[in-house]
Formats: sequence, structure tokens, C-alpha cells
Amino acid sequence: MNNRNIFLHLESKVQSYARAFPCILKTAQGAQLWDVSGRRYLDFLAGAGSLNYGHNNPVLKRALIEHITQDGITHSLDLHTEAKQQFLEAMQDIIFKPRGLDYVVQFTGPTGANAVEAALKIARKVTGRTNVICFTNSFHGVTTGALAATGNSYYRRAAGVPLHGTTAMPFDGYFGDDVNTIDYLDRMLSDPSSGIDTPAAVIVETVQGEGGLNVASNDWLQQLQTLCRNKKILLIVDDIQAGCGRTGTFFSFEAAGLQPDIVTLSKSLSGYGLPFAVVLLQRSVDQWKPGEHNGTFRGNNHAFVTATAMLKHYWRTTDFADSVQMKGEQLGARLQQLVDRFPLHLTEVRGRGMMQGVCCADPKRAAAVTERAFKHGLIIERSGPLDEVIKCMMPLTISNVEWEEGLDILETACSEEFGTELPEFTNYQTSIDLWRVPKSSNRPNSATR
Repeated sequence: MNNRNIFLHLESKVQSYARAFPCILKTAQGAQLWDVSGRRYLDFLAGAGSLNYGHNNPVLKRALIEHITQDGITHSLDLHTEAKQQFLEAMQDIIFKPRGLDYVVQFTGPTGANAVEAALKIARKVTGRTNVICFTNSFHGVTTGALAATGNSYYRRAAGVPLHGTTAMPFDGYFGDDVNTIDYLDRMLSDPSSGIDTPAAVIVETVQGEGGLNVASNDWLQQLQTLCRNKKILLIVDDIQAGCGRTGTFFSFEAAGLQPDIVTLSKSLSGYGLPFAVVLLQRSVDQWKPGEHNGTFRGNNHAFVTATAMLKHYWRTTDFADSVQMKGEQLGARLQQLVDRFPLHLTEVRGRGMMQGVCCADPKRAAAVTERAFKHGLIIERSGPLDEVIKCMMPLTISNVEWEEGLDILETACSEEFGTELPEFTNYQTSIDLWRVPKSSNRPNSATR
């Protein structure tokens, strides 16, 4: 029965996605979900990027079932297991070696936020410095350390304590195309009277998933890496949402040719939606003492098994990456058609690869569009400082038929909402300029780590 009373009575008010998508889900396959009443939905949320390979992916499911039926290890803390060995070998052979990367793998607690906490801690330990540079509209998690590096004031206020140890700098394009914010950062770090302590690290997302699908250009990222190298600052790339194939390459920073000192991965790392997070460290950065950062559930062997199957099945060749890049181009073109059709209401296409969306001139209308889409059977979220960006995060394995059906539903929802009305913000460019500054928002769809 589709009776939500038990959730309303016993579940905390902190729930978020359930408010926007009021259904009780029962089964799932690929990009499709069914609720307890048998109603079907297309999933353009994909576990906030945790299900890049779809629900109950058959290849990964077979590997997991075989492991379980053979009484394979489930939980192992940081003990060595066969499942962990096979995962490390797959990472080395399939991911690191072909890309010329020489990382060691730190297994953290199973959330992305825990991986970020570990990354910040080791950067401070190695350098002996405390300050960390983060960027406007960033999102790195809601634990206290990660929250200090997160831009959105709605999340920051919930900490209940002052947040220290970070300095926010403008992301690429924050002041428009004519201002190079790396020059600004360089000037601030070079001036002994700027008031900014030399940082231990800079933490950056190449595509700001929760910040509104803002994309850092390859040139900007390369300049940032050069700046960090010149000033002996560690570069941390948070690839928790944009990684694991979401932008068309395994790491989102590959197109820029970066070799970060530290990389955080989680979300779709297991490939199956199982909790799993790691920190990748350059060998010179791996200066931990035993147990300095740990967690009871850092040995999730079920996640090791599905992650290994994911790597072997999808990343041994470039075929899968090529297909994601092609789908990303098609997605961008289709979203641009929406912008062209509703130019007074949809202002631009944002994002890269298979994490793209459209920015609405009025955030309230963005909420209305996603609500209408849900009524038509499409689960799709919003992002940005005012939740003004309708964000497409469908599984990377989605079929062309499902992909087109979902975008058709989105177009129908836009048509129903916008019609021929003029938007409330007639000067939408001014509104967008204001939104570039992080503000509070009552977010019904908050990402979790």
C-alpha cells in the first residue's frame, strides 16, 4: 500500500528528496523505478550520482550474488581480503597505469564527506599549515570539516558552530568571462598583506554538481595546478559526483591533464549504489600513522566486489567512455533546444558530459517544472544556490528510448509550466549575476555524502 504515514510519524524532518518525490519505491532496473502501486518512473536522479551504472546492474549483481553465496567476506575493517586485493589490482591495471598515475588508495568511512575530511586532514598534516582554499558555490559534504569548505549558507548554518580553517575564492567565471579568477587567487596568495595565510591545500570540483553545474575550463584548471605547484600547495580534486565516468572519462579532470596530489572518490565508485569512498594520494603525501584516520565500515567487501566488476566491464577499453561522451553531446543539444524554445524562462545550458541541466530565470518555476515532471513519471532534481538549475543525472547506461522519453517528459513539463507567460524576472541576467554569490535556500532536494 502507498501509505506514507509511517514515514511522516517516525522519520526525522531532515528527509529531503522524499518531500519532492512522495512515493514509496519498491523495485528498480536500469533507469526505471516502480513504486508499491506499480507505477513506473524514469530516474534522472540516479542516487545523486551514486548509480552511474543503473539500478541492479546485471553484471555487477551477478558478481555480488556469487560472492555472497560463496560466503565471501562482508566486513573486514582494514584487514586484507581477496575482494580488496582484486579491487586494488583493477584500479592499478585499468585506471592508474593507463593514465600515468601513481596513487596509493586510502579506504575511509563509506561516505564522500568522510573522504573529504581525510583529504583535508592529511593535507594539513603534510604541510603543517591549516588554511584550505575552497571556491564559491562549492559542495564537499555536511560534516563539520567538509562543511567549512562548502559554500551554501543553508548548509553552513546547520553546523551550529563557527566554521574555520578555509578561505573561499571565486570559481571560474564567478565574475564573468572577462575576469580570470586564478589571477585574483594568485595575487591574494602572493601579497603578504592580503590577510590570507598560505594554505595547506586547494580543494576544487571540476564541475560543481550541487553549486549549479558550473564548469571549470581546462585552461583554468591547468592554471590552478600550476599555481599550486609553484607555491607548494597541495591540489585536492573532489571527484565524488563528477568522477566515475559522469563527465565522459573516469576522472573528470582527465581532459585538463591534471595530476592532483589528492583525489576523493565515492558515490558511484562501487558501481552498485553500495557505500564506498576512498582517497587517492600521491605517495609523497601518504604520511599517515596507523589508525590516524579510520572508520568501522571502511572494509565493505560487497562494494569492493561490485567496484571490481564495474572497472573490468566498463573501463578496460574506451568504448564505454566514448558512448558517455556521445550521450553527453546529445544531451547538451537537446537541452539547448529547450532553451531555444523557452528563451524567457530558460537562460542557459550548464554542465558537462552526463551532468548537464538548464538554468531557470525564476527558481520557483524550476521547482514547478520538476514537480510537473514527477507527476508525469520523471524523477529529476535541482541544484544551484537557489535551486534554479534543473539537473539531468540519469544513469550512464540509460537506453536511447528511455533517454528520449525522459527528456520528452521534461519538455512537456516545461511547456505546461511556461506556456506563453512572461517570467517574473524580466531582467534575468541580473538575477543570474546575483545568484553567482552563495546564498541560503530552502532546499527540498539536498545532496548527501
